Order: sequence, then C-alpha cells, then structure tokens
Amino acid sequence: MKKYLSIVLVALMLTGCLARPPAPVTPPITVEPPPPPPKVIPVEPPAPPEVVPPPPKIQQINWQSTLRPLVAKMLSADEIVPGSVLLVDGVKNSTNGTLQISQATDALYGALASNPHFTLVSQQEWINAQQTLGLSAEDSLASRSKAIGLARVVGAQYVLYSDVSGDVTAPTIDMQLMLVQSGEIVWSGESGVRY
Repeated sequence: MKKYLSIVLVALMLTGCLARPPAPVTPPITVEPPPPPPKVIPVEPPAPPEVVPPPPKIQQINWQSTLRPLVAKMLSADEIVPGSVLLVDGVKNSTNGTLQISQATDALYGALASNPHFTLVSQQEWINAQQTLGLSAEDSLASRSKAIGLARVVGAQYVLYSDVSGDVTAPTIDMQLMLVQSGEIVWSGESGVRY
C-alpha cells in the first residue's frame, strides 16, 4: 500500500503543480543602444590675421639739386625782362605715387629767392590773391586763365608752372615760364628728379 500511496502522492503533486497559475512571464529586457553622439562639425581655426603690408617708403628727393640747374637755365633765357614780378605756381604731382610736393614748392622758392632777375610774389600774397578770386588754397593753377587772373591781381608779369610726372620711382619735372600779358611760353625745361 505504500506503493499506492506514493503514486497517489506523486499524482497529487503533479496535478497540484498544474493547477497553479503560471508565473507571469516578463518579456526580456531589451537594452537599446545609446544614441550616437551628436555630429561634431569641425570648426576651422580662425585664419591668421591678414598682415597689412607697410606703406611704401617715400624716397627723399633732393629737390634743391633737382631744381637749381633748371632755375639757372630759366634765368639765363633772353626773353626775361630784369626786374619783373614772378608768380610761382605750386609744384604739381602728376606721377603714379606720392611725393613731397610742398617740399618741392619750398625748394623752388628757395632756388629763386636770391635771383637778380625777378621779384617773387610771396606765398602769403599768392594765398591772399586766391582768396580774392574765390579760389581755395588747394586749387592749383592748372587753368591758364586762373593763373593770368591771379597774376594780374598780384601785378606779376610772369607765371612759372612746374609739374612732376612719370613713374614715381623715376619722375621727371617739367617747368614752363609764361608771359602773363600774352600767355606765351617764353621758356620751358625738364629734368630727371634726383634722389
């Protein structure tokens, strides 16, 4: 009987196991992969600051040695009447660069300062006459009519034009002496500028 009892017991156990509700099955936990790291946009390093080239060095022109020979040639012209009044127009820069034009004008006045033929119109008289005619101080006398009008205001018989032209590294200076009464050019000369 022990045999039967053990079989019944086993059968009860087996049936008892089946009668129990099944344990809840949880779905397997799926681990999602981490999101990809954000795209890193490569940042280019800033360009080095642009180096500004230094301005070109202005060569010092020896205006005295450039102008004195030309003035000497002009003063030896036969058409000049001694004792006349001369209006010196400021030297103009027609080169492709920068020149010390105010120094050139000062050197031209210096070269003419002790000449025996002309009485020079001073730079102050020149400025005053420009104001009388309504011209600005920066106005050059490129127009012959302006020059003649200005020369008449100051009582000059001659006007001297000077123009520096050509390449700034090897410019040429041209000078013209004009008779105010007729507008005739009584002398002209040119020379290379000396550094």
